[in-house]
Amino acid sequence: MTPSFLPRDLATLNLFKRRTVLIWLFLTLSMVGLIVRLVFLQVVTAGDLTEKARRQQMYTMRPFIPRRTITDRKGTVLALDRPVYTLFAYPHLFKKTKRDQAESPTEEIANKLAPILGRTVEDLTTVLSRDTTSIQVEYWLSEENADRIYNLRLDGLELVQQRNRLYPQQDLAAEIIGYVNVDHRGQAGIELSQERLLERTDQTPAVRQDGYGKLIPTRIPAGMIRSDRTSLQMTIDARIQRTARQVLKQQMVKFSGKRGAVIVMDARDGGLLSLVTEPTYDPNRFYDAKVELFKNWAISDLYEPGSTFKPINVAIALEAGAIQPDTVLNDEGALTIGGWPVANFDFDQVGSPGTLSISQILERSSNVGMVHIVQRMKPSIYYGWLERIGLGDMSGVDLPAETASALKPQELFIEQVIEPATTSFGQGFSLTPIQMVQIQGILASGGKLLTPHVVKGLINEEGEEYFQPKLPNPRQVISPATAQRVIEMMTNVVQKGTGQPAKIPGYRIAGKTGTAQKADPNGGGYITKAKVTNFVGIFPAKDPRYVVLAVIDEPVGADAFGSTVTAPIVKTVIEEIIVSEGIPPSHPEEVISQVPILPDPTPSPSPSPTALPSPPVP
Repeated sequence: MTPSFLPRDLATLNLFKRRTVLIWLFLTLSMVGLIVRLVFLQVVTAGDLTEKARRQQMYTMRPFIPRRTITDRKGTVLALDRPVYTLFAYPHLFKKTKRDQAESPTEEIANKLAPILGRTVEDLTTVLSRDTTSIQVEYWLSEENADRIYNLRLDGLELVQQRNRLYPQQDLAAEIIGYVNVDHRGQAGIELSQERLLERTDQTPAVRQDGYGKLIPTRIPAGMIRSDRTSLQMTIDARIQRTARQVLKQQMVKFSGKRGAVIVMDARDGGLLSLVTEPTYDPNRFYDAKVELFKNWAISDLYEPGSTFKPINVAIALEAGAIQPDTVLNDEGALTIGGWPVANFDFDQVGSPGTLSISQILERSSNVGMVHIVQRMKPSIYYGWLERIGLGDMSGVDLPAETASALKPQELFIEQVIEPATTSFGQGFSLTPIQMVQIQGILASGGKLLTPHVVKGLINEEGEEYFQPKLPNPRQVISPATAQRVIEMMTNVVQKGTGQPAKIPGYRIAGKTGTAQKADPNGGGYITKAKVTNFVGIFPAKDPRYVVLAVIDEPVGADAFGSTVTAPIVKTVIEEIIVSEGIPPSHPEEVISQVPILPDPTPSPSPSPTALPSPPVP
């Protein structure tokens, strides 16, 4: 007889066996799955996982990397980056530092921040009491003030480091330097055109971090302690730049000029020692300036130069063989060309000067004499020379937004006889002040067309040259002999002609005045009673080194001419160059003669002669 419990126990035993088999089957499949997964991770995807681990373990450090400092040619700092800080407050994190104080945490923090920020406690309390989780309390804090705030050890305050571009000379060279916007990107001047040179090449190093996100010091690369200390050096001389701006402002106020420019170029290599335009702005506060001031009009705006272009036409005529240095021409004072009247500026007072030499034509700034000179050349040949000296092109200066000069189409120039005539005395075409300096530099450099520029290169901390931009090779346009002959004629203009207001005792300056009608930008013709005065000086007359141009747009007054408005500017700038560079006089006897003689202590019975006034100069 089988016991009654056996079937139940057997059923239980079978169930147990089935469950055991299922468990072992599950474990076996799990082990197989894990092995397959392990093979997949260790073999198939090993490379991708290793890269992911590396990215998780590495931290890219982003140190403070400033833009390069900008200096003048003598090391004066014109622009530099500095770290600044923005102060944020989080009111919900404010805590009292002393429990027995009656004031609230907000009042306590306001009291401690007020002397550092230079603000009133009431103002700060109002700001810190705003109903928000995050408050921007102050921006552009210096490192010194940021350190003072950090040392307060106050809860709820955060200092965020940023970069700020500082221009310590303010508006001294704004038209050249430009400015950077809030994103630290150049927007004008060399801050824009030389962005590539101003941005440093420092690497942002990657270092390892542990599982808690802390950096592992032993893994910080050694190169982290090194930094690019080069700076961008310019050809500009801050001292000459300052003098040029001061005297330009004075003359603009005196003659109510609309705008003005002064440019000084080194005739040896085209480097600009000064480039001043007025009005200007402070790049530290560019957001307060008018937008039109960001444009350097000496680079981007055209004007008709007038008589300052006459020496260039004389050089062209000499090179073309149309005249000789001893050529003599008859100046009728006035004539008609193609139905258009052409007259000298002083025709109503002087009439016909008669026979004049080429040098006298420049001394008197004779329009009629220049017309006769140009008429000795075929219009096609004359036009070809104008193109050769660069009219119709750009100067190539390393500043943004340059405009090409404008010359009439060749067909019109050849067909209309009035076109060569007006061009002979500097009207009927237009160019920028920077290109005017470049073209006058042909005479000063011995006949070479130079490329004006403001960037000298990168220098290291020891002042050694690290990098220098490559400039186009100077192109020989006219012969050195022709250039020297014209320089000699221009010297007579300053010594005894219309350029006498620029004369400096003991020195010889070659120069030329210019007073031109102002072209109407809205169409053909000229603006009634509006003119542009300019003067170009080349110094010294023997072995020239500097070209100085001064331009004032729309001066007001019956006595507003190139000789009265802009020649004194060039004179003052050259005097500054003489002092700055220590240039001795070429005619010291004239300097000695200018020294005042002390009167004899014994009164003389006869009266001293009265000095005759100088005749007015146009």
